[in-house]
Amino acid sequence: MRQDHIRNIAIIAHVDHGKTTLVDEMLRASGAFRENQQVQERVLDSNDQERERGITILAKNISITYGGVKINVIDTPGHADFGGEVERVLKMADGALLLVDAAEGPMPQTRFVLRHAIDAGLSIMVVVNKVDREGANPRSALDDCLELMDELGATDEQLEFALEHVVYASAVQGMASLSPDESGQDMLPLLDMIVADMPAPEGDPTAPLAMQCMTIDHSDYVGRIGVGRVFSGTIRHGDRILVVKNDGTREQAQVKQLFTFDYLGRAECEEVSAGDICAVVGVDHTDIGDVYTSPDEPVELEPIHIDPPTLSVVFEPSDSPLVGRDGDIVGGRQLKERLAREAENNVTMRIAELEDKTGVEVSGRGILHLAVLMETMRREGYEFQVGRPRVLVKKGEGGERLEPIEQAVVECPGEYAGKVIELFGEAGGTMVSMEAGATQTHVEFRIPTRGIMGLKNRILNITHGEGIFYHTFLEYGPYAGELGGRNNGAMVSMSTEKAVAYALGTLQERGALFVGPGDECYEGMVVGERSKPGDMVVNIARTKQLGNQRSSTADIAVQLTPPRTFTLEEALEYIVDDELVEVTPKNIRIRKRILSEIERRKWRVRHGLVDK
Repeated sequence: MRQDHIRNIAIIAHVDHGKTTLVDEMLRASGAFRENQQVQERVLDSNDQERERGITILAKNISITYGGVKINVIDTPGHADFGGEVERVLKMADGALLLVDAAEGPMPQTRFVLRHAIDAGLSIMVVVNKVDREGANPRSALDDCLELMDELGATDEQLEFALEHVVYASAVQGMASLSPDESGQDMLPLLDMIVADMPAPEGDPTAPLAMQCMTIDHSDYVGRIGVGRVFSGTIRHGDRILVVKNDGTREQAQVKQLFTFDYLGRAECEEVSAGDICAVVGVDHTDIGDVYTSPDEPVELEPIHIDPPTLSVVFEPSDSPLVGRDGDIVGGRQLKERLAREAENNVTMRIAELEDKTGVEVSGRGILHLAVLMETMRREGYEFQVGRPRVLVKKGEGGERLEPIEQAVVECPGEYAGKVIELFGEAGGTMVSMEAGATQTHVEFRIPTRGIMGLKNRILNITHGEGIFYHTFLEYGPYAGELGGRNNGAMVSMSTEKAVAYALGTLQERGALFVGPGDECYEGMVVGERSKPGDMVVNIARTKQLGNQRSSTADIAVQLTPPRTFTLEEALEYIVDDELVEVTPKNIRIRKRILSEIERRKWRVRHGLVDK
């Protein structure tokens, strides 16, 4: 039974192709904002990190009412690290808007999100965005989208639907048209096409209840909130329902509150019928994939499987000499409690305390996925330290070791392509294809996730900042053996003092510095990178010996190169096994796991290691 008054659509695209901006304009065109209302740009990116990074991290639900039809819109993350969000929320939709940049065409993460949409059997409408951008080629971008859909196994029906349903837009300008040669006046052509041609959800409101929980929200007041789609029947406030877990276990619950999505907010309601998306309060410890159904006539639905994590990192309470200087929350107990709360809210991560109780292991889909959690915690006032991320290896059917393999893409000027290929070879990658364009060369690789770590900065260095690098999880493949790590040694502080300009002036001749004059340093802290292999213990507080004779160069000031600073992702990718990243609300420092040089030497002797 078609529910013609509802459309459920997801918006999928590569990072920075304009999904969230497009949603802004759809809201504006449908009258969601008052005429004189001041609305921030990218209104759906409400999280501080989303706005700063310019990416969507959490899938979000809104609704638009247009032409008497309620359009539930799901804004999905485009970054592969948040794939756990993408694959689930697409199950709530009947159709998808595939958004593609008119100049760039489909990009690596377009492939990632599009594959999920095709597998879910969605009707896909193509929106060629940024048609007013310099270098835009809308027709070529559309052809590339259709080719990619065909390559990813789209059905004839999906290809035909995409070919016949194309909108050309400039989300920033708030305009859309049905022809690449017309500029359009507003976003109404896009809304008209969604209402007229996107499939309406099927479902019988009078049948037994079947709703599946696709995402989890959390409130300090009511606990977990299950968000999902009603596939059949009607769910009502106060109903007794049966909750069927992914593993088949069953429990009863009562619907305490019920909400539907209303523009940017939620509206409490008494009932929600088949085809609509809603949020349910009252199911304690609800999980992704839970089916809410009738206790008298239970309905079975396909369980939802989330792609497993590929990387893990161990969080430990900080034992730095500077602990407590920046943050208010430094204890191990508070750290464990905070991560336990994250385990409640964030089902895409696996969080477990180590057997020896020294820390908590957090597993996620990539460096960015883990770094977003760390950044959130440091903004909340936590201080902690984390070790080097390690890939999660699993065993194949024949007992062989399998590790996560990534598809990596580099776009750079042709003159640097040879160096990029050589770099990937050293990191365990193999080239899959190469296309030389007029100005840019497009190279694709298969590479173990281990080899990706630290690669972005090296690519930027050898391409003089002109290389663009993307990677997405591809599959688990045979373990590639030992890979080359960081070649250069570290400069390690020998004392706990402030850095002095004179000492730094002499040290910068030996490599790159991570600290500037006046920065607080401590014994065992990594203050720079040597230009050679092997660590070097340095005195960052050394001052000039003053004699009673005046030198002809005495008054010449020390010329210091600005120190290299790290983001959380860069620091995690940079460190080696015997190092940690110290994270505080104000600083990101790199340090040795064993701070004392004497203790480090003893450790190396015990393990039969010698310095190079």
